[in-house]
Amino acid sequence: MSLLKNKRLRAVALGVLMTSGVVGAYFTLRPANEAYRFQIRSAIPGAGNDFRLAIYQSLGTRMTPGHTVTWLNNGQVFDALARSVGAAKSSIHMLLYIWEEGSASARITSAIVGRAKAGVQCRILVDAFGSSAFGKTVAPQLKAAGCDVRIFRPAAAGATIARNHRKIVVIDGTSAVTGGFGIRDNWLGDGVNNEGWRDANVSFSGPAVTEAQQAFAENWQEAGGALLPNEAFPSLAASGGAEAGFVASTNSITVTRAERLTQLLIAAAKRRLWISNAYVVPSSAILALLKQKALEGVDVRLLAPGKKSDSKTSFGLQHTEYGSLLKHGVRIWEYQPSMFHAKTMLVDERLVVVGSINLDPLSLNKLEEGALIVNDETFAAQLAGAFQKDCSHSRELTNQ
Repeated sequence: MSLLKNKRLRAVALGVLMTSGVVGAYFTLRPANEAYRFQIRSAIPGAGNDFRLAIYQSLGTRMTPGHTVTWLNNGQVFDALARSVGAAKSSIHMLLYIWEEGSASARITSAIVGRAKAGVQCRILVDAFGSSAFGKTVAPQLKAAGCDVRIFRPAAAGATIARNHRKIVVIDGTSAVTGGFGIRDNWLGDGVNNEGWRDANVSFSGPAVTEAQQAFAENWQEAGGALLPNEAFPSLAASGGAEAGFVASTNSITVTRAERLTQLLIAAAKRRLWISNAYVVPSSAILALLKQKALEGVDVRLLAPGKKSDSKTSFGLQHTEYGSLLKHGVRIWEYQPSMFHAKTMLVDERLVVVGSINLDPLSLNKLEEGALIVNDETFAAQLAGAFQKDCSHSRELTNQ
């Protein structure tokens, strides 16, 4: 019997999942044999037409121009959500892993209720494990206002570690928000003071919003929702100068798009590869690529949680590979003020990824995930500045 069929081990994995977010279960989820899994075996070009083609062939996502992208760090995400929800004219679609009552929830719920009562179609989807109390605490108020509220893969339908970890908010089919946030008071604040979680999110408009809307629609149907109307997918004109594409990773293929995307971006790095991630327990293929890039002279940096990680399991496991990574030239920092929850990658001077993808077996193998890829020098420079600032609040590790 395989480990994943062992009921006791599955129960342990589910328990870790519910109490620590989306990490743990390392030994039950990391594939025993990765030889036949997706792995980069040829050179990947940097930003440009050839890279666009590599992304399309591997992920089915087209990078297109015409986007406006804006960083929403830490508690800024709630300001942006309140504004965009409050301005909604036709539809509000929200898909979240974590939604718990508190000050953040009260603010966003109030904004949604106001628009629902004004006739805006509000469709809310949350994960059964990540938002286990949502149905009794927050959902009644939303339903009373006329919102269609659904739960993704309820526990009663059968325990599964294949959860929905996406964070997608789409307003009127024309603008969207994604990143690592949840609607919970941990995300209030600046990520440095009072132990508010450090996270990175992005709002965007342009053609990639349609891809984010499709990802929501797919999960919405699984949860019993009807097909979205035509007006949920308007024709989107260019709104800015950034090139972008939205990647929706599911567990319905042998190797998820989350794993493929991560490998592609690492392989594409020629000069700089800076990674921020909340749970660092990557596959052997990703580890090999990180070491290879460092040996090739790429400036490879990894920023991970310190002792304030919300998962002691992950914090312990992330150290198992540090010695080898450091030996190969990878520089590693651990964030000190609070839980570090961002999931970003910076490749050279133009390529950025921000979304919900963690570098752990659950995220790379079992969870529904989402991320925005951006090819834009200004946006990349902003991430580089934030990364360096985060490192100033972190402790660099050494082999000594």
